[in-house]
Amino acid sequence: MNLNREIFRLTVPAVISNITMPLLALCDTSIAGHLGSELFIGAIAVGGMMFNVIFWLFGFLRMGTTGLAAQSFGAGGLERTVPVLWRALLLAFGAGLLIVAFCIPIRQLFLTLISPEPAVAAPAARYFLICVLGAPATLSTMSIQGWLLGTQTTFLPMLVTVSVNLLNIVSSLLFVYAGGLGFDGVAYGTLLATWAGLFLAIAAAKYRLRDRSARVPMRQVTDHKALGRFFRVNTDIFFRSACIMATSMTVTAIGARLGSVTLATNQVMIQFFIFFSYFMDGFSFCGEALCGRFAGARDRENLLRSVRLLLGWSAVMAAAFLLIYLTAWRPVIALITDNREVLANVGNYRFFLFLIPPLSVLAFIYDGFFIGLTATRRMLWVTLAASLIFAAVCFVHPFGPKLIALPDNTTLLSAFLCYLTARGVLLAVQSRPVFSLAKTLPA
Repeated sequence: MNLNREIFRLTVPAVISNITMPLLALCDTSIAGHLGSELFIGAIAVGGMMFNVIFWLFGFLRMGTTGLAAQSFGAGGLERTVPVLWRALLLAFGAGLLIVAFCIPIRQLFLTLISPEPAVAAPAARYFLICVLGAPATLSTMSIQGWLLGTQTTFLPMLVTVSVNLLNIVSSLLFVYAGGLGFDGVAYGTLLATWAGLFLAIAAAKYRLRDRSARVPMRQVTDHKALGRFFRVNTDIFFRSACIMATSMTVTAIGARLGSVTLATNQVMIQFFIFFSYFMDGFSFCGEALCGRFAGARDRENLLRSVRLLLGWSAVMAAAFLLIYLTAWRPVIALITDNREVLANVGNYRFFLFLIPPLSVLAFIYDGFFIGLTATRRMLWVTLAASLIFAAVCFVHPFGPKLIALPDNTTLLSAFLCYLTARGVLLAVQSRPVFSLAKTLPA
């Protein structure tokens, strides 16, 4: 088997899927920005964040399904993965219905926590209440995407993602301008694309199965042992995601307290992290698929080979991005903002930009290994430990006038880099026993 060819077959479509995502956000913001009031841009930001927080927390439906499906694929081929798909779909659709049922109190909770001005809160609330009607479809599509990745294809998920994003853009434009729905048309466009995406994902799953039947006895879907493992894996990933989100929101919240210029500076710098993540997530997804497959097949040799190759390619990517950031950070920042004060402030913190690729690369790639091996409990403890390290660096000042105090921005950014480094290093330290346990995973 040519593992390098497999790595690029899985990685390239995943990267393409990732880099289409900013186009959707940019289009929605641009449409809102041409509706006659800057308040609509704020409403998109607030409403979109409310919507995204929910589905970030439910990211386990994609990740957990990938690891379990990949192991089943390696153990017995495509047929063995079908019960995993049905378990994920039942959980996803049920969770989506619950979100819709409780959308009013969920909306109120978010508005209370975010506290936007009333002129922004009203359209943001409408945007959320329309988009949230697509919750069952969004979560179900995430599950199918995870299953497709677990069955060793990223091309079909790429087709679904790109198609949904394009449909979202076109339908939003039609609803806003041709349909005369104004700002609400952006949300209706997203809702339409969300449900269309579910049908596209179902079609992709049927194509992946082809002549194989998607029907399985209910006793296989509800098998006590398999169901228990399914919920354990997904529960671990859920709490891990909560830790990651808490850390990210803390960085934003503290940046806001330090002033609008600092907040804008940090958001610009975060774009460098996100840009790197688009590419590294592609390699991470590949790690999920290959590690799960070889672990399920009890193929330790190819498991370790794929890990070594992916670590090598990750190092190449980190070095490439380091070089890009060292040489082109000024023009990249100029593309994001033309505010002179923000530009100057980012320049003062440019050293942190340069450290993002080398210090975060291990966290990305080892996440993929651990998800593929469903070593989710260790991931949870590592992420919790890294979050505590972030909090300690950020808030504890043993040599200052106060032991516990809000940090300045240098300390805040240092804490964030310490958090990313700790996640990667601790996962690497934990990897040896995890790879040794891979041959004992359930078939």
